[in-house]
Amino acid sequence: MSPSSEKFSIDKELSWLSFNERVLQEAADSTVPLVERVRFLGIYSSNMDEFFRVRVAAVRRSMLLSSLQEGRNYSKHLMAKIQTKVVLLQERFDAIYSDLMRELARQNIFLINETQLSEFHSLWLKRYFQDHLKRHIAPLIIHNTTDLVKHINDNSTYLVVCLHTPEKRHYALVEVPTKNVERFVQLPPEKSKLKKHLILLDNIIRHCVDELFAPFFEYERIEAFSMKFTRDAEFNLTDELEQSQLEKLTKGLKQRLTAEPVRLVFDREMPEHMLAMLTTHLNISNTECIIPGGRYHSFKDFMGFPNPGRKHLVNHKIEALDSSSFKNFQNKFDAIKHNDIMLYYPYHKFSHFTELVRQAAYDPKVRFIKLNIYRVAKKSRIIQSLIDAVKNGKQVTAIIELRARFDEMNNIEWSRELAEAGVTVHHGIPSLKVHSKLCLIGREEEGEINLYGHIGSGNFNESTAKIYTDVSLFTAKQEICREISQVFEFIQHPYKRFDFKELIVSPVNVRRELESLIDNEIRAAHAGQKAAITLKLNNLVDEILIQKLYEASSAGVKIKLMIRGMCCLLPEIPGISDNIQVFSIVDRFLEHSRIMLFYAGGENKLFICSADWMSRNIDSRVEVSAPIYDPVIKGMLMDILALQFSDNTKARIINKEQSNGYKLRGNKRKVRSQQAIYQYLHAVEKKFQQQLNAPHKDAIAGE
Repeated sequence: MSPSSEKFSIDKELSWLSFNERVLQEAADSTVPLVERVRFLGIYSSNMDEFFRVRVAAVRRSMLLSSLQEGRNYSKHLMAKIQTKVVLLQERFDAIYSDLMRELARQNIFLINETQLSEFHSLWLKRYFQDHLKRHIAPLIIHNTTDLVKHINDNSTYLVVCLHTPEKRHYALVEVPTKNVERFVQLPPEKSKLKKHLILLDNIIRHCVDELFAPFFEYERIEAFSMKFTRDAEFNLTDELEQSQLEKLTKGLKQRLTAEPVRLVFDREMPEHMLAMLTTHLNISNTECIIPGGRYHSFKDFMGFPNPGRKHLVNHKIEALDSSSFKNFQNKFDAIKHNDIMLYYPYHKFSHFTELVRQAAYDPKVRFIKLNIYRVAKKSRIIQSLIDAVKNGKQVTAIIELRARFDEMNNIEWSRELAEAGVTVHHGIPSLKVHSKLCLIGREEEGEINLYGHIGSGNFNESTAKIYTDVSLFTAKQEICREISQVFEFIQHPYKRFDFKELIVSPVNVRRELESLIDNEIRAAHAGQKAAITLKLNNLVDEILIQKLYEASSAGVKIKLMIRGMCCLLPEIPGISDNIQVFSIVDRFLEHSRIMLFYAGGENKLFICSADWMSRNIDSRVEVSAPIYDPVIKGMLMDILALQFSDNTKARIINKEQSNGYKLRGNKRKVRSQQAIYQYLHAVEKKFQQQLNAPHKDAIAGE
């Protein structure tokens, strides 16, 4: 983005930081259960890790390239803004952390460090260290020639240890072994069972650090301070034709292990000599992102903060809803054939989808199964069902995206496992990530193949389906299913031409279709007719589509946006975006569903999507948006959108100041949309079930 356009949009990196600030607001919200607030600190920290690995790394590369060219280095200017904002957020984070520790103490939960141990707990931890922890620790002794960039892992927290002797200082790194041991250890009760004591692995190691070094080194004094190191997550794939895509990616992942550093977070109490040693060995200059912090890093582990206290300290468990449309048919295909079915996770059970694939694996009428895989659960029942289907003689095709960021290695392993089982595995198109959420099942019925399709906004992942809001459409409409089949063919044969009339497919027809839908609203507004656009997306970044929304707003189109993450569009600019309202919801569940609604002269054209409005999703990925024709499903999704925009509890207003102010409730009744949507769907399913039962009761009465 050029500086001249800055007043009409915000840099996506700064908008992303504003989103993560909304996550931090949840940690500060006293209405959120206490332990959940601590866990939001972990979510914030995990987000920040990815931000530096991906987005700051990209700015840094741009900054380095710009330094080789003449003119203003806008990337350098942007990096300075990022660093200023990050430091402010870190200070806010530290203050919230301190507040939460005090509130935990009021609940008799104490997260203590090694200086606060009683003699009883000190001896217990010495034994714990010997019996459970020491076996997982091997210090890295630092010499002048040690290449720290090569040897340390950016997913880990380290203690930097200094051994002081009269002559010199010796340094070492100790990795906190969270992959093998839980980060939080609950200490046994000493006097009162009422008081619960927790301690971090970091502090156990500090307490026992002499036991690591004293047998082998002589020193007068030892000290340890924490640090965390973040690398550039991008990596290059070679273009050697003789290498398979899987081999290229494996090589690329190895390159990531030694990628350039983009952030060093360190304990602000760390002595200058230790910090100087680190920056020298990590090749980080003073212009890099060097962030002073508190005593602990890798706060992402706080996402799993335990609750040793009472139940009210965590969210009450909600029971995912059965779909009446599925529940009343033992055979899932009969249910889909009867009518289109919509599931909205995590309010609905994801097991309806896994059961569909399980049944397809042995249904004698099923001839083939095709599925996109972007991210799946570590213990995936879907993967097992695909393998079972091969055993039962089905033709199974899996399109596995190897470049799903940070899931690359998992997908490499799934590729190998499925291929060895006899599944036909494709890795899509080298220049395009396959991000669509498609499943297609062919079933022989009365001598012909009938197709059953799934289109959704979320991954086929049993784990994330419990915490991400996503929408799934199951359909037996053959015109839709045939186009799903064409998408699979396009992925395997991108050189062929395809004409999609029902689906909006990136990168084939998405820009044309979206701009056409917006233009229709602009024409209606010019004609003095009602015109409206409602969008629910994760991110709105694409400059061309933002300009189209500005054009629509200027024409008088009323636009409402619900954007969870990055929003580069600036609302309420006089004459440009004064007809645009933007909101964001951060709550218990991660808002991930993508829905588009265009008034279209009262037709209310509604689509569910796998894509955000980002250039990468529009031009560089295979994405699918599907129209919703079923009037019942359309009505439900429009009701859900209305509930989201009526939220006056967790909704923030997105403005040009990026101030993240909460939407004011005024005299209106309290609406927390995620709770309201669950209650709404619960009532809908109850009504559906009563309608389904009614004919059965009438039949009994007639007898």
